[in-house]
Amino acid sequence: MKVATLLPAATEIVAALGMLDHIVAVSHECDFPPEARARPRATHCPIHESGLPSAEVDRWVTDSLQQGGTLYTLDETLLRRLEPEVIITQRLCDVCAVGYASVRAFAETLPGPPRVVDLDPSSVADIMQDVRTVAGALGVAERGTALVTALGARVEAVRVRAAGAPRRRCVVLEWIDPPFRSGHWTPELVEIAGGVEPLGRKGEDAARVSWEDVRAASPEVLVLACCGYRVERTLGDVPILRRQPGWDELPAVRAGEVYAVDGSVYFSRPGPRIVDSLELLAGMLHPERFHDRLPGRDAVRIAGDTPPLSRR
Repeated sequence: MKVATLLPAATEIVAALGMLDHIVAVSHECDFPPEARARPRATHCPIHESGLPSAEVDRWVTDSLQQGGTLYTLDETLLRRLEPEVIITQRLCDVCAVGYASVRAFAETLPGPPRVVDLDPSSVADIMQDVRTVAGALGVAERGTALVTALGARVEAVRVRAAGAPRRRCVVLEWIDPPFRSGHWTPELVEIAGGVEPLGRKGEDAARVSWEDVRAASPEVLVLACCGYRVERTLGDVPILRRQPGWDELPAVRAGEVYAVDGSVYFSRPGPRIVDSLELLAGMLHPERFHDRLPGRDAVRIAGDTPPLSRR
Protein backbone atom coordinates (compact mmCIF):
# COMPACT_ATOMS: atom_id res chain seq x y z
CA MET A 1 0.00 0.00 0.00
CA LYS A 2 1.31 3.45 -0.97
CA VAL A 3 0.44 6.29 1.40
CA ALA A 4 0.84 10.06 1.13
CA THR A 5 0.73 11.95 4.43
CA LEU A 6 0.12 15.67 4.02
CA LEU A 7 0.62 16.78 7.63
CA PRO A 8 3.18 15.91 10.32
CA ALA A 9 0.69 14.31 12.71
CA ALA A 10 -0.41 11.88 10.01
CA THR A 11 3.18 10.88 9.31
CA GLU A 12 3.76 10.25 13.00
CA ILE A 13 0.60 8.18 13.32
CA VAL A 14 1.50 6.02 10.32
CA ALA A 15 5.03 5.53 11.66
CA ALA A 16 3.75 4.61 15.14
CA LEU A 17 1.59 1.96 13.48
CA GLY A 18 4.71 0.41 11.97
CA MET A 19 3.81 1.49 8.43
CA LEU A 20 6.51 4.07 7.74
CA ASP A 21 7.87 2.06 4.81
CA HIS A 22 4.54 2.51 3.03
CA ILE A 23 4.80 6.32 2.98
CA VAL A 24 5.72 7.57 -0.49
CA ALA A 25 5.29 11.32 0.09
CA VAL A 26 5.03 13.71 3.02
CA SER A 27 4.41 17.40 3.68
CA HIS A 28 7.15 20.04 3.81
CA GLU A 29 6.92 20.01 7.64
CA CYS A 30 7.14 16.25 8.25
CA ASP A 31 10.34 15.64 10.21
CA PHE A 32 9.56 12.77 12.60
CA PRO A 33 10.61 10.08 12.71
CA PRO A 34 13.86 11.28 11.11
CA GLU A 35 13.49 8.79 8.26
CA ALA A 36 10.47 10.75 7.05
CA ARG A 37 12.73 13.60 6.01
CA ALA A 38 14.02 11.52 3.11
CA ARG A 39 10.56 11.15 1.56
CA PRO A 40 9.50 13.36 -1.39
CA ARG A 41 7.72 16.56 -0.33
CA ALA A 42 4.20 16.88 -1.69
CA THR A 43 3.39 20.30 -0.24
CA HIS A 44 5.11 23.68 -0.02
CA CYS A 45 4.51 26.89 1.92
CA PRO A 46 6.69 29.95 1.20
CA ILE A 47 6.29 31.44 4.66
CA HIS A 48 8.45 28.71 6.18
CA GLU A 49 11.54 30.07 4.45
CA SER A 50 10.64 33.75 4.75
CA GLY A 51 12.38 34.68 8.00
CA LEU A 52 9.73 37.33 8.59
CA PRO A 53 9.05 38.68 12.10
CA SER A 54 6.09 37.00 13.82
CA ALA A 55 3.77 39.99 13.42
CA GLU A 56 4.40 40.01 9.67
CA VAL A 57 3.88 36.25 9.48
CA ASP A 58 0.48 36.74 11.13
CA ARG A 59 -0.43 39.46 8.62
CA TRP A 60 0.73 37.34 5.69
CA VAL A 61 -1.33 34.37 6.86
CA THR A 62 -4.45 36.50 7.30
CA ASP A 63 -4.08 38.22 3.93
CA SER A 64 -3.28 35.00 2.06
CA LEU A 65 -6.30 33.18 3.46
CA GLN A 66 -8.57 36.09 2.61
CA GLN A 67 -7.24 36.42 -0.92
CA GLY A 68 -6.57 32.84 -1.95
CA GLY A 69 -8.14 30.62 0.70
CA THR A 70 -4.97 28.60 1.20
CA LEU A 71 -1.32 28.96 2.23
CA TYR A 72 -0.05 25.78 0.60
CA THR A 73 0.88 24.46 -2.81
CA LEU A 74 0.19 20.81 -3.56
CA ASP A 75 2.70 19.07 -5.86
CA GLU A 76 0.15 17.45 -8.10
CA THR A 77 2.74 16.26 -10.60
CA LEU A 78 4.59 14.35 -7.89
CA LEU A 79 1.45 12.71 -6.55
CA ARG A 80 0.31 11.70 -10.03
CA ARG A 81 3.63 9.99 -10.56
CA LEU A 82 3.61 8.24 -7.16
CA GLU A 83 -0.03 7.09 -7.43
CA PRO A 84 -0.80 6.80 -3.69
CA GLU A 85 -3.64 4.51 -2.68
CA VAL A 86 -4.32 6.46 0.53
CA ILE A 87 -3.89 10.20 1.08
CA ILE A 88 -4.13 11.46 4.66
CA THR A 89 -5.01 15.13 5.12
CA GLN A 90 -7.04 17.34 7.45
CA ARG A 91 -9.78 19.92 7.62
CA LEU A 92 -8.97 21.11 11.13
CA CYS A 93 -6.94 24.23 10.32
CA ASP A 94 -6.24 26.11 7.08
CA VAL A 95 -3.05 27.49 8.65
CA CYS A 96 -1.64 24.07 9.58
CA ALA A 97 -1.79 22.11 6.32
CA VAL A 98 -3.23 21.97 2.84
CA GLY A 99 -7.03 22.07 2.90
CA TYR A 100 -9.17 18.94 2.77
CA ALA A 101 -11.46 20.16 -0.01
CA SER A 102 -8.64 20.83 -2.45
CA VAL A 103 -7.00 17.48 -1.67
CA ARG A 104 -10.30 15.65 -2.13
CA ALA A 105 -10.97 17.37 -5.46
CA PHE A 106 -7.48 16.54 -6.71
CA ALA A 107 -7.69 12.93 -5.53
CA GLU A 108 -10.78 12.38 -7.65
CA THR A 109 -8.67 13.03 -10.76
CA LEU A 110 -6.20 10.24 -9.88
CA PRO A 111 -6.50 6.58 -10.90
CA GLY A 112 -8.42 4.54 -8.39
CA PRO A 113 -9.16 7.09 -7.02
CA PRO A 114 -7.14 6.95 -3.79
CA ARG A 115 -8.91 6.93 -0.45
CA VAL A 116 -8.74 10.32 1.25
CA VAL A 117 -8.59 10.12 5.05
CA ASP A 118 -9.63 13.29 6.86
CA LEU A 119 -8.29 14.07 10.34
CA ASP A 120 -10.28 16.70 12.24
CA PRO A 121 -9.61 16.35 16.00
CA SER A 122 -10.69 18.81 18.67
CA SER A 123 -9.99 16.74 21.78
CA VAL A 124 -7.72 14.04 23.12
CA ALA A 125 -10.43 11.47 22.41
CA ASP A 126 -10.62 12.69 18.82
CA ILE A 127 -6.87 12.23 18.42
CA MET A 128 -7.17 8.66 19.64
CA GLN A 129 -10.02 8.07 17.21
CA ASP A 130 -7.87 9.44 14.38
CA VAL A 131 -5.26 6.79 15.22
CA ARG A 132 -7.95 4.13 14.88
CA THR A 133 -9.21 5.69 11.63
CA VAL A 134 -5.76 5.70 10.05
CA ALA A 135 -5.09 2.17 11.23
CA GLY A 136 -8.34 0.99 9.68
CA ALA A 137 -7.57 2.73 6.38
CA LEU A 138 -4.18 1.02 6.26
CA GLY A 139 -5.59 -2.39 7.13
CA VAL A 140 -3.92 -2.66 10.53
CA ALA A 141 -6.86 -2.00 12.84
CA GLU A 142 -5.44 -4.23 15.57
CA ARG A 143 -2.28 -2.14 15.70
CA GLY A 144 -4.40 0.97 16.09
CA THR A 145 -6.22 -0.56 19.02
CA ALA A 146 -2.94 -1.52 20.69
CA LEU A 147 -1.44 1.94 20.14
CA VAL A 148 -4.50 3.72 21.52
CA THR A 149 -4.50 1.45 24.55
CA ALA A 150 -0.85 2.24 25.27
CA LEU A 151 -1.31 5.97 24.78
CA GLY A 152 -4.49 5.98 26.86
CA ALA A 153 -2.70 4.26 29.73
CA ARG A 154 -0.10 7.04 29.78
CA VAL A 155 -2.81 9.70 29.78
CA GLU A 156 -4.58 8.04 32.70
CA ALA A 157 -1.30 7.70 34.59
CA VAL A 158 -0.86 11.48 34.43
CA ARG A 159 -4.49 12.06 35.44
CA VAL A 160 -4.12 9.82 38.49
CA ARG A 161 -0.82 11.33 39.63
CA ALA A 162 -2.18 14.88 39.24
CA ALA A 163 -5.41 14.16 41.10
CA GLY A 164 -5.70 16.23 44.26
CA ALA A 165 -2.85 18.57 43.37
CA PRO A 166 -3.50 22.35 43.52
CA ARG A 167 -5.07 23.51 40.26
CA ARG A 168 -2.48 25.98 39.03
CA ARG A 169 -3.41 28.61 36.44
CA CYS A 170 -1.55 27.78 33.24
CA VAL A 171 -1.77 29.87 30.08
CA VAL A 172 -0.49 28.33 26.86
CA LEU A 173 0.18 30.86 24.10
CA GLU A 174 0.25 29.51 20.56
CA TRP A 175 1.67 32.77 19.19
CA ILE A 176 3.38 35.77 20.79
CA ASP A 177 3.06 38.65 18.34
CA PRO A 178 0.12 39.05 18.41
CA PRO A 179 -0.83 36.80 21.34
CA PHE A 180 -3.01 33.78 20.53
CA ARG A 181 -4.67 31.72 23.26
CA SER A 182 -4.81 27.95 22.99
CA GLY A 183 -7.74 25.89 21.77
CA HIS A 184 -8.78 22.40 20.67
CA TRP A 185 -7.14 19.80 22.94
CA THR A 186 -4.60 22.01 24.72
CA PRO A 187 -6.85 23.28 27.55
CA GLU A 188 -7.83 19.64 28.10
CA LEU A 189 -4.16 18.69 28.43
CA VAL A 190 -3.73 21.41 31.06
CA GLU A 191 -6.74 20.06 32.92
CA ILE A 192 -5.50 16.46 32.88
CA ALA A 193 -2.05 17.60 34.04
CA GLY A 194 -3.54 19.26 37.11
CA GLY A 195 -4.08 22.83 35.99
CA VAL A 196 -6.68 25.23 34.70
CA GLU A 197 -6.37 27.22 31.48
CA PRO A 198 -8.11 30.57 32.11
CA LEU A 199 -7.74 31.77 28.50
CA GLY A 200 -7.87 28.59 26.42
CA ARG A 201 -11.13 27.21 25.05
CA LYS A 202 -11.58 23.47 24.71
CA GLY A 203 -12.73 22.35 21.28
CA GLU A 204 -12.38 25.80 19.70
CA ASP A 205 -9.81 27.21 17.31
CA ALA A 206 -6.87 29.09 18.77
CA ALA A 207 -7.76 32.78 18.74
CA ARG A 208 -6.15 36.17 19.06
CA VAL A 209 -6.32 37.83 22.48
CA SER A 210 -5.02 41.09 23.86
CA TRP A 211 -2.05 41.40 26.16
CA GLU A 212 -4.47 42.69 28.79
CA ASP A 213 -6.31 39.37 28.54
CA VAL A 214 -3.07 37.57 29.32
CA ARG A 215 -2.39 39.88 32.28
CA ALA A 216 -5.91 39.42 33.61
CA ALA A 217 -5.51 35.63 33.46
CA SER A 218 -2.63 36.01 35.95
CA PRO A 219 -0.91 32.75 34.97
CA GLU A 220 1.14 30.91 37.55
CA VAL A 221 2.71 28.97 34.69
CA LEU A 222 3.12 30.44 31.21
CA VAL A 223 3.94 28.13 28.31
CA LEU A 224 5.06 29.57 24.99
CA ALA A 225 4.25 26.95 22.36
CA CYS A 226 4.30 28.95 19.13
CA CYS A 227 2.80 26.90 16.33
CA GLY A 228 5.46 25.84 13.85
CA TYR A 229 8.33 27.44 15.80
CA ARG A 230 11.33 25.70 17.27
CA VAL A 231 12.46 26.75 20.75
CA GLU A 232 15.20 29.02 19.41
CA ARG A 233 12.76 30.92 17.19
CA THR A 234 10.33 31.38 20.06
CA LEU A 235 13.11 32.65 22.31
CA GLY A 236 13.73 35.34 19.71
CA ASP A 237 10.24 36.70 20.43
CA VAL A 238 10.59 36.70 24.23
CA PRO A 239 11.88 40.34 24.26
CA ILE A 240 8.50 41.34 22.80
CA LEU A 241 6.84 39.94 25.92
CA ARG A 242 9.37 41.53 28.25
CA ARG A 243 8.40 44.96 26.85
CA GLN A 244 4.72 44.44 27.58
CA PRO A 245 3.26 46.41 30.51
CA GLY A 246 2.95 44.28 33.62
CA TRP A 247 5.20 41.48 32.38
CA ASP A 248 7.35 41.54 35.50
CA GLU A 249 4.23 41.39 37.71
CA LEU A 250 2.87 38.15 36.24
CA PRO A 251 3.00 35.39 38.88
CA ALA A 252 4.66 33.07 36.36
CA VAL A 253 7.42 35.59 35.71
CA ARG A 254 7.98 36.33 39.39
CA ALA A 255 8.29 32.59 40.09
CA GLY A 256 10.41 31.85 37.04
CA GLU A 257 7.70 29.56 35.67
CA VAL A 258 7.75 30.70 32.04
CA TYR A 259 8.69 28.00 29.52
CA ALA A 260 9.43 28.04 25.80
CA VAL A 261 8.73 24.70 24.14
CA ASP A 262 9.08 23.43 20.60
CA GLY A 263 5.66 24.33 19.24
CA SER A 264 6.33 22.39 16.08
CA VAL A 265 6.74 19.16 18.04
CA TYR A 266 4.58 19.63 21.14
CA PHE A 267 0.94 20.71 21.54
CA SER A 268 0.41 21.56 17.86
CA ARG A 269 0.65 18.01 16.45
CA PRO A 270 -2.41 15.87 17.16
CA GLY A 271 -0.64 12.54 16.97
CA PRO A 272 1.05 10.10 19.36
CA ARG A 273 3.41 12.74 20.75
CA ILE A 274 0.45 14.70 22.12
CA VAL A 275 0.89 12.39 25.14
CA ASP A 276 4.53 13.49 25.37
CA SER A 277 3.16 17.05 25.46
CA LEU A 278 0.87 16.10 28.35
CA GLU A 279 3.71 14.55 30.34
CA LEU A 280 5.94 17.56 29.70
CA LEU A 281 3.16 19.87 30.87
CA ALA A 282 2.62 17.81 34.02
CA GLY A 283 6.29 18.26 34.91
CA MET A 284 5.92 22.02 34.56
CA LEU A 285 2.75 22.24 36.63
CA HIS A 286 3.60 19.79 39.40
CA PRO A 287 7.32 18.99 39.55
CA GLU A 288 6.86 17.58 43.06
CA ARG A 289 4.64 14.83 41.61
CA PHE A 290 6.30 14.41 38.23
CA HIS A 291 9.99 14.54 39.10
CA ASP A 292 10.62 12.05 36.29
CA ARG A 293 8.97 14.40 33.77
CA LEU A 294 10.76 17.65 34.59
CA PRO A 295 11.43 19.83 31.55
CA GLY A 296 14.94 19.45 30.21
CA ARG A 297 16.03 20.07 26.67
CA ASP A 298 12.37 19.84 25.62
CA ALA A 299 11.55 23.13 27.34
CA VAL A 300 13.62 26.20 28.13
CA ARG A 301 12.77 27.87 31.41
CA ILE A 302 12.69 31.67 31.23
CA ALA A 303 12.87 33.57 34.52
CA GLY A 304 12.01 37.24 34.84
CA ASP A 305 15.46 38.75 34.44
CA THR A 306 17.67 35.72 33.78
CA PRO A 307 19.28 34.98 30.41
CA PRO A 308 16.76 33.41 28.02
CA LEU A 309 18.79 30.23 27.53
CA SER A 310 18.91 29.25 31.19
CA ARG A 311 17.57 25.71 31.52
CA ARG A 312 15.85 23.95 34.32
